[in-house]
Amino acid sequence: MKDQTICLAGGCFWGMEALYRRLPGVTDVVCGYANGDSAAHANYEDVCTGITGFREAVQVTWDPAETSLEALLFAFFAVVDVELPNRQGADIGTQYQTGIYWMSPDQEERVRAVADMEAAAVPFFAVERKPLETFFPAEESHQRYLEKHPRGYCHISPARRSALERFPFRRQDYTRPARQLLATWMER
Repeated sequence: MKDQTICLAGGCFWGMEALYRRLPGVTDVVCGYANGDSAAHANYEDVCTGITGFREAVQVTWDPAETSLEALLFAFFAVVDVELPNRQGADIGTQYQTGIYWMSPDQEERVRAVADMEAAAVPFFAVERKPLETFFPAEESHQRYLEKHPRGYCHISPARRSALERFPFRRQDYTRPARQLLATWMER
């Protein structure tokens, strides 16, 4: 089976890229801008104005023989605050809206199943869920940013990122929200 790709917006793309690069089975991660108004505005300066509709996102490619879409979604939901619109951590603005943007009907079905389970656990669910319309890679300075700047800001705690690298994900166990499952496992 060939590699698959999905687009995930989890706040600042630096932390999301660093997280997904470390997960087993992930073969590539690209920071970029998803689902905005035009290619002309797919740059950091314009996206930060909040009027382009773009989300800071990562395009994640994985080997289905090594990991699953559900494992990637588990990591996503373990690090984002699903109740915050247009914000994650200290980052505020429309470009930081969380979202999952699928690329096939099969992905849509699986995304909806996981997102519905996560949404049922909270009173307000702010994660966008829709097809990927456009994706433009971010400027080179944003690619592998936290590798180039290890002390750079990241809304994902190093402890949580490290735990997700080691978490023994089993699809059949993903029956409770990701944050609950990860917290229980980390307490052991």
